[in-house]
Amino acid sequence: MSRVPLQPLQNFVTAARLGNLTRAADSLNLTVSALSHQMRQLEERLGYALLQRQPRGVKATPEGQRLLEQVGPHLDAIAQALQPFGARHDRVLTVSALPSMASNWLVPRLGSFVTAHPQIEFNLESSERLTDFERQLHCDAALRVGAGQWSGVHAEPLFDEWMVPMASPSLVERMGGVDARPLSQWPLLGDPDGEWHRWFSLVGDAAPARFVAMLNDSEAHHRAALDGFGVALGRMTRARLLLDSGQLIALSPHRLKTRWSHWLVYPPRSSTHPGFLAFRDWLHAQAREHANHMAALTPHSRANTDYPA
Repeated sequence: MSRVPLQPLQNFVTAARLGNLTRAADSLNLTVSALSHQMRQLEERLGYALLQRQPRGVKATPEGQRLLEQVGPHLDAIAQALQPFGARHDRVLTVSALPSMASNWLVPRLGSFVTAHPQIEFNLESSERLTDFERQLHCDAALRVGAGQWSGVHAEPLFDEWMVPMASPSLVERMGGVDARPLSQWPLLGDPDGEWHRWFSLVGDAAPARFVAMLNDSEAHHRAALDGFGVALGRMTRARLLLDSGQLIALSPHRLKTRWSHWLVYPPRSSTHPGFLAFRDWLHAQAREHANHMAALTPHSRANTDYPA
């Protein structure tokens, strides 16, 4: 049998590891039909099936699993060895972030980094999926929210996340002003057994018997608060621009610290990437500025404490 080209093998390894042709095609910048065609050609060349369809994706056949175990580590080693010699090592930087973090915090600041480093091509991947640096070799770093306990990567703390009740100016006016009545009498958005329960416990107030609505994510709560629908226990990082512009108003001097913090996460290989090192220094400076701003935005109080575990 003639030598098998490396690219179809790499594409097979990606598809087998991800277990989904659509996700594999996206990561390889291919269409699903093109990737499927390559897999069929590779199977015909080798003489056996490599992938089998599953209700939710694909799975390597026994022969495919053996090929994956034999070939995958070698392809990873080749990619790792070649990385320092590629032009992208110096000029291209790819960072992954949650959509909310990207749009509300990183992107509004990014202009200063791009201006200071015009030689760096900055690529931002906005995704809900956790970055797998072993498989996504093009990705150099990620902004994550959590406890900082991720294996196989460096994790550096950026800043804590705080929550505060917030509402639109129109709702504040309808309710007679920020201090016109207890917060429990306002139309509250959220889960009474979730963050609000901890909020009322910490500030020593009684929670209301019912809430006006519970939406499926924090961004929806922010949007509903912005539209005057009710009061969101909003995350200050995501809502900072709205608070600074007066589109939302903080209803309490108390702030509630969440369980999770914001982190910069990166694989060991990024430690030698000049573009990443510049971004890392810039990011930590931005994080310090943000933390100082959050500390000054509302007065400290006894409610500035962690959630119970």
